[in-house]
Amino acid sequence: MTSYAAPAQSPFNPDKHRVERVLCFAAHPDDIDFGAAGTIAAWTAAGVEVSYCIMTDGDAGGFDPAHRDEIIAMRAAEQQRAAALVGVTDIHYLHERDGFLEPNHQVMWGVVKLIREIRPDVVLSMHPERNWNRIQKSHPDHLAVGEAVTRAVYPAVENPYAYPELAESGLAAYKVPWLWLYAGPEERENHFIDVTEHVDSKLAAIHVHVSQHPDVEAMEAAVRTGMRVNAKRAGFPDGRSAEAFHVVTINGPGTIAGF
Repeated sequence: MTSYAAPAQSPFNPDKHRVERVLCFAAHPDDIDFGAAGTIAAWTAAGVEVSYCIMTDGDAGGFDPAHRDEIIAMRAAEQQRAAALVGVTDIHYLHERDGFLEPNHQVMWGVVKLIREIRPDVVLSMHPERNWNRIQKSHPDHLAVGEAVTRAVYPAVENPYAYPELAESGLAAYKVPWLWLYAGPEERENHFIDVTEHVDSKLAAIHVHVSQHPDVEAMEAAVRTGMRVNAKRAGFPDGRSAEAFHVVTINGPGTIAGF
């Protein structure tokens, strides 16, 4: 996978740091596809095991009042098909109510449980900070995902005395190496992935979420433009496309042991 970082900013070195398992968190079906499907397609093409956790059922989404009773099943089916297009089949849900997500201990418990089960090298999550340049990226549920996952990653996942019933059931504490955040403020983004070879897969995955896009042409144009802008910000050659992340080291060589 081609990976670039702005000089002296990203702590992640793709030539040095191996990624074999990734766990991705999102608020709603389609969030991951907009934020990171190109990178995920590159990971799975390289043999990386990728899992999804969608925290809500997306029950407040959609535009057609005639399908309100079917929206949860519809969005779950859309997410399953979209995930398959980028090589992902392992999808988990926390079944929180769309629009009511909070970074509370019920949600954090579910996050800690899943991270300890999968034990990923990278936890990928929505960002906990609001993007004032494009506030649509900062739906309150998105921010809640970022806050819940960040709180869980440190210290709860690696603290054997946090949610002790999980340890008692055999889910041992685990130190997450990396936290990658998407859909956050541009000034926080320090790592760029060249996804030029996976743009078609990303767009195909986004197109699956037909219940959410009243203007498909405008949506696709905006996504293409955004990826080209990311590539330019990263200093990639003309004609490239990129996804941008805020990469944070959680447990690396210089991390002091303890919690």
